[in-house]
Amino acid sequence: MHKPKNNHPVVKPGLHSRNRHTARYDFEQLIKCSPRLESYLKPNQYNDLSLDFSNPDAVFSLNEALLKSYYGIEYWSIPEGYLCPPIPGRADYIHHAADLLAQGNKGIIPKGDQIRCLDIGVGANCVYPIVGIHEYDWSFVGSDIDAGAIGSAQTLVVRNSILTNRLELRLQPEPRDIFKTIIQKDELFDLVVCNPPFHASQADAEASTFRKLGNLSKQNKPTLTRNFGGQQAELWCEGGELSFINSMISQSKSFGDSCFWFSTLVSKESNLEKIVRLIRSSGVADQQTISMAQGNKKSRFVAWTFLDGEAQKKWVVERWAKCL
Repeated sequence: MHKPKNNHPVVKPGLHSRNRHTARYDFEQLIKCSPRLESYLKPNQYNDLSLDFSNPDAVFSLNEALLKSYYGIEYWSIPEGYLCPPIPGRADYIHHAADLLAQGNKGIIPKGDQIRCLDIGVGANCVYPIVGIHEYDWSFVGSDIDAGAIGSAQTLVVRNSILTNRLELRLQPEPRDIFKTIIQKDELFDLVVCNPPFHASQADAEASTFRKLGNLSKQNKPTLTRNFGGQQAELWCEGGELSFINSMISQSKSFGDSCFWFSTLVSKESNLEKIVRLIRSSGVADQQTISMAQGNKKSRFVAWTFLDGEAQKKWVVERWAKCL
């Protein structure tokens, strides 16, 4: 005999109003788009279909189904061990970034392929470009220091018509450089997005994984299997996210006329105050911190621009006129 049905909220609290994942997952619909997902679903104690989020194969199948069902993706795969990010949170970043662009455009989100975005660390999964291209018709350049990730991402471009001529991939040959060699001479970007490696070492990344798996599986000694995957460059770097974002801020100065808004996720709230101070001491014209949430999980991204008011108006007139 099953327990009485749980009273789940109809809408997931905190997600952006335009996020396609504010409601509970419609697993029956998702199975139609990706039949393999069904094998990872089973009734929970309330007789609702449920997914084991501690199982990386289950997480992959869910992402595949979401991207096929909601974002026009025909084929999606990533090499074993690469980051398989949660789609709702990634989509939220793109929607809030769209609102950021709208601030300088009379409240209207600029759409169309003339809006060019740079995804720093695009990874093998291409989730930010997929969401941005489908939702706002933007075009993207995705950079990464991992040749394997770039190769996988290129396969996605080739096998998905929605990405063709909308996503260009560029390998960063020098891991310490973020924008150099990626942003070409006279090239302009309206938005930079980034999900930086946030751990300072492999040991930190593994400790975090054990904590997450322990919470998901409620086991005392979970096996070390990253449910969302992730390679070294995706999960950790020397100094962690604070060091990476510090470099990003510093290096962005040289490209202040090439990009309207730079932005990056900040995973650790404890780093936020210092990161904001670093941005404000870098000669920016404006800086913003945008808060996001998915249920009880809080997140945020920071954004900054070196363009003053007049430069911003000129940018909008010259680049976004067709978007009005």
